[in-house]
Amino acid sequence: MSSLKEIRTRINSVKSTRKITSAMKMVAAAKLKKAQDAVLNLRPYDEKLHEILVSIARSIENEGVESEYLVKRPEEKVLLILITSNKGLCGGFNSNVIKKGLETAQSKYSRQWKEGNVSFYTIGRKGTEFFRLKGYPLYGSDNDLLDDISFSKAIPLAHSIMSAFTSREFDKIEIVYNKFKNAAVQLLTVDPFLPIDLELDEQGPEENEQYYYIFEPSREYIVQELIPASLRTQFYEALLESLAAEHGARMTAMHMATDNATDLIKDLQLTYNKARQAAITNEINEVVSGAEALKD
Repeated sequence: MSSLKEIRTRINSVKSTRKITSAMKMVAAAKLKKAQDAVLNLRPYDEKLHEILVSIARSIENEGVESEYLVKRPEEKVLLILITSNKGLCGGFNSNVIKKGLETAQSKYSRQWKEGNVSFYTIGRKGTEFFRLKGYPLYGSDNDLLDDISFSKAIPLAHSIMSAFTSREFDKIEIVYNKFKNAAVQLLTVDPFLPIDLELDEQGPEENEQYYYIFEPSREYIVQELIPASLRTQFYEALLESLAAEHGARMTAMHMATDNATDLIKDLQLTYNKARQAAITNEINEVVSGAEALKD
């Protein structure tokens, strides 16, 4: 059994750790509120924008309106964008994205993977460090974007990725990230990014009802402006979703760590009390034995 001093040292150490995890939990909760509000405010805009695109999809096809972002080519070169975090201590948040990205590359795009035509773009320091360490094909990385996310800062990166598609560097681009559901649940998601698929959802007639808009200045101009806007919004939303999911995962992880520390302190305290009681009992026995020896 450990000595009383060793047990007291462990108890004090765990208490210090519990203070840290509890503080990190509160910080994550505060950041989560801000990130959650940003996601919930953007979702309706993104959904409405997509709805408008879907509603004019048939007219685009019938009237021959073309966009370079709609061109479907044989999927020879694939780019997977992985959104992780810059910091750890958030459970399996980062490892799940990395595993899903590798699984998508090796199973969904197995032929391209074997031919060396699958590349990764990492957003977040944790993903970048992993892929550089393992030597996987890294097309690029951005570790600073997540420190202070804003739409204006996300636009240049979105344009760069969109240009990689239009210049035929890649024929297929997908985004792998954790989508925010609530503080305790993150949905691992693989979203197609390019080319855009504007097929109508298989829903009832009311959901798929076609609206006939009056276009000004022209249908072609609106479509050409609307599609890049939709792509920028989709990219920005993925960043916000991942950020909110990260704070939720970290808050949950720190909550569990705090609870585990509390349970460990209780166990150590019980062990300490037992050891202390045993030590006192031994001392009493020694005193009694000494007294008996003197009588004899």
